[in-house]
Amino acid sequence: MSQQEKFFEYINSGYTTKGDFINLGAAMLGEQAITNAFVKVPLKTLNRHGLIAGATGTGKTKTLQVLAENLSDKGIPVLLMDVKGDLSGLAQPSTGNPKIDERHKIIGFPFEAKKFPVEILTISKQNGTRIRATISEFGPVLLSRILDLSEAQEGIMAIIFKYCDDHKLPLLDLKDFKKVLQFITNEGKEELEAEYGRISTSSTGAILRKIIEIEHQGGDLFFGEKSFEVDDLTRVDENGRGIISVLRLTDIQDKPKLFSTFMLQLLAEVYQTFPEQGDSDRPELIIFIDEAHLVFEEATKALLNQIESVVKLIRSKGIGLYFVTQNPNDVPEDILAQLGLKIQHSLRAFTAKDRKAIKLAAENYPNSEYYNTSEVLTQLGIGEAFVSVLNEKGIPTPLARTLLRAPMSRMDVLTDKELAEVINNSKIIHKYNQEIDRESAYELLNNKIESSILAAEKAKREEEFQKEREKFEKEKAKQASKPTTRRSTAQDPLVKVLTSATFVRAVFGVLGKLMK
Repeated sequence: MSQQEKFFEYINSGYTTKGDFINLGAAMLGEQAITNAFVKVPLKTLNRHGLIAGATGTGKTKTLQVLAENLSDKGIPVLLMDVKGDLSGLAQPSTGNPKIDERHKIIGFPFEAKKFPVEILTISKQNGTRIRATISEFGPVLLSRILDLSEAQEGIMAIIFKYCDDHKLPLLDLKDFKKVLQFITNEGKEELEAEYGRISTSSTGAILRKIIEIEHQGGDLFFGEKSFEVDDLTRVDENGRGIISVLRLTDIQDKPKLFSTFMLQLLAEVYQTFPEQGDSDRPELIIFIDEAHLVFEEATKALLNQIESVVKLIRSKGIGLYFVTQNPNDVPEDILAQLGLKIQHSLRAFTAKDRKAIKLAAENYPNSEYYNTSEVLTQLGIGEAFVSVLNEKGIPTPLARTLLRAPMSRMDVLTDKELAEVINNSKIIHKYNQEIDRESAYELLNNKIESSILAAEKAKREEEFQKEREKFEKEKAKQASKPTTRRSTAQDPLVKVLTSATFVRAVFGVLGKLMK
């Protein structure tokens, strides 16, 4: 048996699958692809998560595109984090070219151009179906993890949520949360401490500053209503193909805190919402996180622990997470160990640091008698990758240098007109893009403060009125208690005048003259 025949048998024995699968391409011996030596990914193990890694320009995004297309064709919905803005082309068919046809001839099956059902999502000011979540849905624990709070601050966070629950104050958006913080620090401080104990104003101030940091990164657009229902990520079209939801993130590359906040909340919501599935024959949803380093590079230890827990547990809900990044080292080791499918594109060895990273990356893959992994990692061409998957029994398959199939959809972005058409054809955009600002903690506390001010002013006026009335009554009583002092008739000045001798003589003198 020739070496090529042995290799063909080696690949086919490892990649044989009884159930449904995705065909990634053909295995390569040296630099030659072996026709019909297919590298297959069983649908049954796609919920075991995965990694797509490689240097810039080696084909990571196209590999992601191939996986998303084939998942959609199998009726499996997909969510893509489109950080670079180059995945909207899934909504239009490939224009094709002779090089693609030649590639597929070598692999062993013909090329087919087609478009796929796409939903454009956004958490920022970009056009698309808007994704939001309320503060209440985060809860005190998750929000504390995201804000990297101290133990004392976490306790205050728990008190805040308890206070709002007990007093029917909905926490919907950031202005609600900021208003509550300001209230319990000022007007409501005595009320809160009477019910729940003393709180530190320095701690509430620190929490407020971290909330403002999230707000400055665009959190005011993400927090609020109407909350996105994760069930809408699992839709299929009229032909039974899974909807590919493309979340546009091109304007938050410099906002890792918001990206981490969104990702963790989404994963937590998916985990809480989806039922336990166990080992089924196909996943319910596959999530691709492009530029995954944005999730991890500024994550705190507490946040990393939270993400690791979600990654470990969420696969039982039929959810697969796929991290796309330049180097496997971008993903923490404990999370990297949970990833079953690994697709490694070429790495560059320009510096000693690069060579060390390549050596470490090679250790993530099984040993192979056909490849010097660390050496070949620098020699892979565009559209080639090392592939290792889990078979249906959960055992890693033989490492295979693979000539990957080409995407069936356009390998470029949509025009503005095409993008607008996709967005306008959405069946859920009217459900989520309406502005809702119902009465919540912000309005209720403002009303409470206003009512308190009015009540205080009324009480002050009544007090002042009562004081004036009492003063009047006292004065009246004082006047009533004084003795009456009257002059006698003899002492009356008028009587004295009328009875004086001079007055009498004058009167009689006048009368005498009149009588003459």
